[in-house]
Amino acid sequence: MGKVWLVMFVIFYYGFLSHGVTDVSNRPSVVNIGALLSFNSTVGKVAKVAIDAAVKDINSNPTILNGTRLNISMQDTKLSSGFLGIIDSLLLMEKDTVAIIGPEFSVMAHVISHIANELQVPLLSFAATDPTLSHLQFPYFVRTTSSDLFQMAAIADIVSYYEWRDVVAVYIDDDHGRNGIAVLGDKLAEKHCKISYKATLKPNITISKNEVYDALVKVALMESRVIVLHTYPDFGLEVLHVANELGMVNGYAWITTDWLLTLLDTDPSKAAPYLNDIQGVITLRMYTPDNPGKRDFVSRWGNLTREKATDQGSLRLNNYGLYAYDTVRVLAYALDAFFKNGGTLSFSNDSSLNNLRGDNLHLDTIWVFSSGNLLLKNILEVNTTGLTGQLKFDSDGNLVDPAYELINVIGTGVRRIGYWSNASGLSVTEPGKSKTPMTPKLYGVIWPGQTTQTPRGWVFSSGNGRHLRIGVPLRISYSEFVSEVADTDTFGGYCIDVFTAAHDLLPYPVPYKFIPFGDGRTNPLNSQLLHMITTGKFDAVVGDITITTNRAKMVDFTQPYIESGLVVVAPIRKLNSSAWAFLRPFTPMMWFVTGMFFLVVGAVVWILERRINDDFRGPARRQFVTIIWFSFSTLFFSHRERTVSTLGRLVLIIWLFVVLILNSSYIASLTSILTVEQLSSSVKGIESLVTSNDRIGFLRGSFAENYLTEELNIHKSRLVALNSPSEYEKALKDGPGNGGVAAIIDERAYMELFLATRCEFGIVGQEFTKMGWGFAFPRDSPLAIDMSTAILTLSENGGLQRIHDKWLTRSACSAEGEKQGVDRLEIKSFWGLFLLSGIACVVALLCYFIRMAYCFSRRSNGNLDSSSRSAWLRSFLSFVNEKEKEDKNRAKKMRKEKGRSRRVVHEDGSNTRVHNEMAMPN
Repeated sequence: MGKVWLVMFVIFYYGFLSHGVTDVSNRPSVVNIGALLSFNSTVGKVAKVAIDAAVKDINSNPTILNGTRLNISMQDTKLSSGFLGIIDSLLLMEKDTVAIIGPEFSVMAHVISHIANELQVPLLSFAATDPTLSHLQFPYFVRTTSSDLFQMAAIADIVSYYEWRDVVAVYIDDDHGRNGIAVLGDKLAEKHCKISYKATLKPNITISKNEVYDALVKVALMESRVIVLHTYPDFGLEVLHVANELGMVNGYAWITTDWLLTLLDTDPSKAAPYLNDIQGVITLRMYTPDNPGKRDFVSRWGNLTREKATDQGSLRLNNYGLYAYDTVRVLAYALDAFFKNGGTLSFSNDSSLNNLRGDNLHLDTIWVFSSGNLLLKNILEVNTTGLTGQLKFDSDGNLVDPAYELINVIGTGVRRIGYWSNASGLSVTEPGKSKTPMTPKLYGVIWPGQTTQTPRGWVFSSGNGRHLRIGVPLRISYSEFVSEVADTDTFGGYCIDVFTAAHDLLPYPVPYKFIPFGDGRTNPLNSQLLHMITTGKFDAVVGDITITTNRAKMVDFTQPYIESGLVVVAPIRKLNSSAWAFLRPFTPMMWFVTGMFFLVVGAVVWILERRINDDFRGPARRQFVTIIWFSFSTLFFSHRERTVSTLGRLVLIIWLFVVLILNSSYIASLTSILTVEQLSSSVKGIESLVTSNDRIGFLRGSFAENYLTEELNIHKSRLVALNSPSEYEKALKDGPGNGGVAAIIDERAYMELFLATRCEFGIVGQEFTKMGWGFAFPRDSPLAIDMSTAILTLSENGGLQRIHDKWLTRSACSAEGEKQGVDRLEIKSFWGLFLLSGIACVVALLCYFIRMAYCFSRRSNGNLDSSSRSAWLRSFLSFVNEKEKEDKNRAKKMRKEKGRSRRVVHEDGSNTRVHNEMAMPN
C-alpha cells in the first residue's frame, strides 16, 4: 500500500507541479548566469573580455565552486538602449538565469532593476555608478564598483583645496548625468561651494557639434572658470575639442570624471587627435592597489584580447575591466556559499504573468528565482580579495573604502598628482599606507595653457575687457568721505582711497570705472543705489554705505573698513564752577543713603559696645553725642572710642571698607569736576529722546530713519530729514520750539566731522548701535571675498589708519565735544557695598540679642511673672542697660596667678628650688 502512495505522489508531482515549478539538485553541474553589455562601447569591449576570462578561470579552478561550472549568456544592449536592455534581460530570464552581470549604463540599470526586483534575480553591475541606484529602492541591485557619490565627493574636495567657490557643470541630461551632478551640488555645499550654472547635453551619441557649441558658449559667459565635465567616454572628447576652439583654455580649470582616464587607458589612439584639447585637464581614476593577482591578469591581457578577436589587438585594460572580472568572482564565491547553506536553484511562475499566456511575447515563460533572496544575502556577505583590492560590501551595499587617483594630463601622457579616499581625503600617500590623519596635499599641476599658476576660478560675467562699473553716491555733504573732483570724472575721499588701496592689493588686475549716482542737489538713497546692483546696472558700490541686515539680503558686503554706529548730537552748555561744586560727585539720593548709613552703623556699634565698654556709657546726652561723633568720625578714620566686642569690631571693619571706597570715588569724581570742563545738555541720550515728543533730525538717505521707526518705534511725524551739516547746525540752534530739532541722530563718523568746528554741540549718551561701512558687490561675488582679504591686510599693515589720519583727523574742538561730562555717582554703583554693611549690622544685632536673651533667662531662673509682659520687658531692658561684669576676665586672672611659679637664680648662676605661690585675691 505504501508503494502505491509513493507512485501516486511522483505522478502528481511531475504531472501537475512541473508546470509551475522546476527544481535542480542542491549542487548542480551548471549554473546559468547572464551579462548585459554594450559590445561596441569603450567599457563594454574590455568588460566582455574580462568576464569571459573570469568565467574560464573559475571553471578551471574546482576549488571555487566544487565542480559546478558557470554558463554565461551575454546580450548586446547596443549603447545604452533602454528598450533593448529590457528585452535582453527578459530573454535571460527564460534560461533559468540566477544572476545578471551588468548592465553597463546607469540609465538601463534603473529600468532593469525593477525587473530584477520582481523576478528576485540579483543584478551585479560593475559600471553603473549612478548614486541614486540605492539598495533601499532596488534591493536586488548590487554595485560592484565605486559609486559616483564618492567620485563627486573627491571633486568637491579638489574644488575646496584650490579655494574655488563656484563651478559650472557640463553633463549628459539623463539619469547618470543628472543624479551625479545633483550629488556634486550636495558635496560642494558641504564645502561652502556651489554649482553656479548647469549646461546640459542631449543623452544621445549622435549629438551634433553645433549643439555642443551652443551649450559651451553659454558657459563661457559665466563668471566661474572651473568646469566639471560629467559625460560618457564615447563623446566627451568632442566637448573638450569645442571648448578649445572657443578659447576656453587660459584661466580655466577643467575637471572630468573618470570617463577620460577610462578612454585613455583603453584606446590611446582614439584620443590622439584630441591631444591638444585635453592638456592640463584634471581627471580621476578608480584606485586599485597593486597585488599579485592584478599583475598576473595585466600580463595575460594581451593574449586574452588576441584570443577573442584580431581587431581588438590594440584594446588595453581599464579599471572597469578589473571590476568586471572581480564581479564574476564575487558571484562565484556567493554561489558556493549559497549551495553550502542549502540553497537550491528553484524557479516558479509569476502568477501575474500567467494571464499573458498565449501572447506573442511569451512572457508566461519567464521564471521567478525562488531562492534569489538567499543568493543576494550571500553576495552581500562576500569578503575576499580580488584584482581591485578588498571585495566587501557595507550596510548600504557599496564597496568599502572607495578611493580614486587624481591625474593631470600632460603632453602625451598623464601624471598622478595625488589620491583621494573616503577615509582620509586628499593626500599624496596611497590610501591605506598612512595610519594617521594628514593635511590635504597635492602635487603641482600643469593647468590648461601650460601654466603652473592655479587659475583664479572666476572672471567678471561679461568679460571681454569691460571695466567694472562701480556706483558712487553723489552726496552734497561730508566730502571728506566721497566726492567728485571738480571738472573731472574722478572721485576722492576716505572711502575712495580705501577702495583704491585694497584694489591695489588684489593678486589680479580688475579694471573699473566710477559712475556717480544722484542729482547733486540732495543725498541719494543708499537703498536705491544698492538695488542697482541687483538689476545689473552696477557691478559694485563704493562709498559710505552702512552694512545692515536688510541690505545684506540684497548684496554681499566686504569686511567693514570703518566702524560707525548711531549717536545722538544735541546742543550743550558748560557747567561753571560754584561754591557748591563739592556736592556734584554724588547724587542727592547717594548723599542721603550715605548719611543714613553713618548714623545706623554708629547706633549698631553703640548697642553692641555699651554693656562692656565705658566709652559708650554715661548720661543719655553724652551717649547721643557719642553716637553722632563716632558715626561721622569714621569718615576720616579718626574715631577715638575703642571697640571691645567681637561683633562690634566685625561691623566696624566692614563699614570702614565701605567708607574707603566711598572716599576714593568721591575724591576721583571731585578732581575731575574741578579740573575738566563739564558739559551739560537737556538731552541725556537716546532713551530720553524716545520718551519725549521732541523732533529729531537725521541724514536723508541713511538707514537711521528705518532704525528709528522700526526698532525704536518713533513716529515718523517726529523725524526731520536733513541734507547737510549746515542744515544740522541751523536745526539744532533753532530748537524744537522754533521749527528745529532737539537732537540729531547720525553715524559717529559723520558726527565727528560735524563737531570738529562746532563746539556748541556735542555727543550725548552712548553709541547705541554697532555697525560698519563696507563695499557692496553682487551676491556670491568672489571679488567681495578677495576685497575683504585686502581690507584685512590694510588693517594689519597700518594702511587703514594712515588713510583715516589723512581725511578724518579730528580737531581739538571735536575732542571736547566727545566729553560728555563725568556722570554723577549714583546709588546703583554702590548698592552692593551698602548691602554688605547692612547685612553685617543685622547679623550682629541678631546675634547680640540672642545672647542677651539667653543670659537674661539664666539670671531670672523663672522668678519673673511670665504673665506680665510689661514687667518682663522692663526687667529685660534693665538687664541690657547694666554694665556687664568681667567675671570671666577675673577668673582667668586668678587661674593665671595661681599657677604662676618663680625660679630663683643665685648670683653664681646656679639654680635653687622652684616653688609655686598661691596668689591670694586682694
